[in-house]
Amino acid sequence: MLPDIAFFDSIAEAAAAETLPRFRMPVTIDNKQAGGFDPVTEADRAAEKAIRQIITERYPEHGILGEEHGNVGIDRDHVWVIDPIDGTRAFISGLPVWGTLVGLYHKGKAVMGMMDQPFTGERFIARPGEAMVLRHGERSKLSTRKGVSLDQAIMMTTSPSIFPQTLEPSYKRVENSVQLARYGCDCYAYAMVASGHIDLVVESDLKPYDVGGLIPLVEQAGGVMTTWSGGRPEMGGNIVASGSAELHEAVLELLNQR
Repeated sequence: MLPDIAFFDSIAEAAAAETLPRFRMPVTIDNKQAGGFDPVTEADRAAEKAIRQIITERYPEHGILGEEHGNVGIDRDHVWVIDPIDGTRAFISGLPVWGTLVGLYHKGKAVMGMMDQPFTGERFIARPGEAMVLRHGERSKLSTRKGVSLDQAIMMTTSPSIFPQTLEPSYKRVENSVQLARYGCDCYAYAMVASGHIDLVVESDLKPYDVGGLIPLVEQAGGVMTTWSGGRPEMGGNIVASGSAELHEAVLELLNQR
């Protein structure tokens, strides 16, 4: 039996208790990437610890794949995928477009997911057959925007600089084909696809914890999320999320031109 929405609410509240008091406050930043910048803060580590404790107490038989505290039992049927702060760069910059991502995989497929943005008071949750957002105490259904052609589409990516030289031409073909391209927002962009405000997200080199909580949101809201080659996105890689199957097909065609 899958967890209920109240369980995801409890996870979100526990994480927010660690992240919100540290947001827009002086915070220690460590760099995880030699020769680059991959920041992690005490808020990341404390939030993931709180999430893992709740999951382990309720579901000790489940595995956990986490960004900050390693993996346990990832060969089990049920695996939780955790990114305590997706968008740490936004977090340390004081921008409220970061989020806490928690996904649940069953036999390798993402079946439930959450993106919680506690500063704006938005909690996006998806389970089989339903995607919803909680705002100001009220839940409403999520639905992607349909009937949008590529030349009408609004697209987002975290930054055009994330694409390696080999992939940049493919990305540029898409950017040059849409009506509007915007940068930033990390996980928040996928929530906007699920909400029907934008149509497309294109990114590269993502990890499982970057996508685990987002796949069900996009899919259960009526969208499509795959790798650039059209495969399942659960293990990350080069990722595209679209509001409709027709738009997704058009984007994949551009991305895979030779």
